[in-house]
Amino acid sequence: PAKAPPPARPQQPQAAERPRPPAAVSQWSNDLYAALDLGTNNCRLLVAQPTRPGQFRVVDAFSRIVRLGEGLAASGRLSAEAMDRAVEALRVCAAKLSGRQIRRMRLIATEACRAAENGEEFLRRVTVETGLDLEIINRETEARLAVSGCSSLVGREARSVVLFDIGGGSSEIAVIRIGENRSSRLANHITHWTSLPVGVVTLSERHGGRDVTPEVFEAMTAEVGEMLARFDCPPLEGAAEGAVPEDFHLIGTSGTVTTLAGVHLDLPRYDRRRVDGLWLSDAEVSAMQAKLLSWDYQGRAANPCIGPDRADLVLAGCAILEAIRRRWPSPRMRVADRGLREGLLTDMMADDGVWRRARSRRPFRERGR
Repeated sequence: PAKAPPPARPQQPQAAERPRPPAAVSQWSNDLYAALDLGTNNCRLLVAQPTRPGQFRVVDAFSRIVRLGEGLAASGRLSAEAMDRAVEALRVCAAKLSGRQIRRMRLIATEACRAAENGEEFLRRVTVETGLDLEIINRETEARLAVSGCSSLVGREARSVVLFDIGGGSSEIAVIRIGENRSSRLANHITHWTSLPVGVVTLSERHGGRDVTPEVFEAMTAEVGEMLARFDCPPLEGAAEGAVPEDFHLIGTSGTVTTLAGVHLDLPRYDRRRVDGLWLSDAEVSAMQAKLLSWDYQGRAANPCIGPDRADLVLAGCAILEAIRRRWPSPRMRVADRGLREGLLTDMMADDGVWRRARSRRPFRERGR
């Protein structure tokens, strides 16, 4: 986690200094925003301050694999062990939040809590034991948040993009078409979206994630391909044969694509700064998938960018990715180590007008006048 910033120095009045309004800017730039995402596999928290327009600086972060959705597909319920793991992680998040003055926060839960019979009951327990009040968001909101979180990775030259978020229990896909008038909110350009009821945890539990043969991998890919075939979406102009390569590309935001990027770069340990925003060619993605498929479970677990926590999940993620690539062939894919939390932060800051105030230099207290 990033260290908390040092306290701002008190400004000394200087009569000779030209009048300037940073006092107005500092009032919002010191504001803290928090976003928490409790998914099927992970519990993640970000605390951040707005900086220049459209961006923010992370002050604190937390991420832990909790496997909340473990066994959910078979039983329809969250297990006691999974709920205990998630509550422990959420206690850490609550401690981080309680020690800070948070201007605004949004705490969300996704597919595991959506699908489980006892999802609402579990969240009531979370509130009692941690003080955190989580909301279960619907799949459309999840898709839009993923797009908001990755908007800065869509280049000005792009005319159409397919953005996908491979989760633990579901996978969200958004088709984005950008005309001449690009909105400041990329989510406004979503023309079609779908949420597949499958993620790395559910797919690996159905097919087995430890010992994955090429035949098992193809069976997983075919299952996801059948789901995608039911997604009614017209062909993308930018993806048509003969189109300029810059017109269309894929963006992947998930542990699957960041893992592929880390393996591709042969990192001795995972490094977000080198992975986030990385471009991978179609051939490079194919090569990385083939490499992972050639490794046994122990080989995958030994890789520093996979580890034992993801070794039985990563090939299920690759199968979902492969089905997406077959539906929307693209010469390149951009890797995003960002997603729902960043989308939550971006939306909250935009709703509060912090970047608009930065440009207009209006004091914080004048907001809304």
